[in-house]
Amino acid sequence: MSIRLPNWPKYQWLARRCTSRTFAALLPQRCLLCAGTAEGASLCPACQADLPLLDSKHCPVCALPTPSSQVCGSCLKEPPHFDATHATYRYDFPLDRLLQHYKYGQQLLVASLFEAGPTSAVDALIAVPSTPAHMRERGFNPALELARPLARKLGVPLLLSAVSRPHDAPAQASLPWKERRKNIRNAFECHADLSGKRILVVDDVMTTGATLNELARTLKRHGAVYVENHVVARALKE
Repeated sequence: MSIRLPNWPKYQWLARRCTSRTFAALLPQRCLLCAGTAEGASLCPACQADLPLLDSKHCPVCALPTPSSQVCGSCLKEPPHFDATHATYRYDFPLDRLLQHYKYGQQLLVASLFEAGPTSAVDALIAVPSTPAHMRERGFNPALELARPLARKLGVPLLLSAVSRPHDAPAQASLPWKERRKNIRNAFECHADLSGKRILVVDDVMTTGATLNELARTLKRHGAVYVENHVVARALKE
């Protein structure tokens, strides 16, 4: 007789999440960046004000800076499969440190800092799925934890099992910009009929856009008519 062992990384993450919420309720919250008093939040007001906001003048499709908020030359020359991108911050200091706390330090309270709405009405949310290796390493999907509060705020369904990323591959961050599109090709599998749906895709950071573009391609092949990216931060090429 075989005995099926529980998924320990999942339960360890759940225990850490419950413990962190309990201590947050009982003890003064410390700022994740300066260790000062954060008054029940993840950041103190000073560190919150220091986060690098994305310039309001940027391409509405890919969120890279443009002089007059027009569509950039790259998106005009080779339109991506997604239709719009919303980013709140530039991926720069000290936000990069904060996201490292979130992704590798199990600091899930950070997710509450990044709630915002899409630029257009949507029917459902999808979090960019993690690879099996990343799930084993972290015990949770960072994009999914960002998507949960956003879905509640918008009052639209979060499609938990619509898309998967079943195969491990080299991390996108470890590859040169030009190789990332090839690395992510056919990485996603869609298990839902999205005919006529307007989808909001949630992730933490948009770097080259290769991952989000491949996911949007997959979603549109399964019927989605509009795909908008919602990310915490946009990395700039320079």
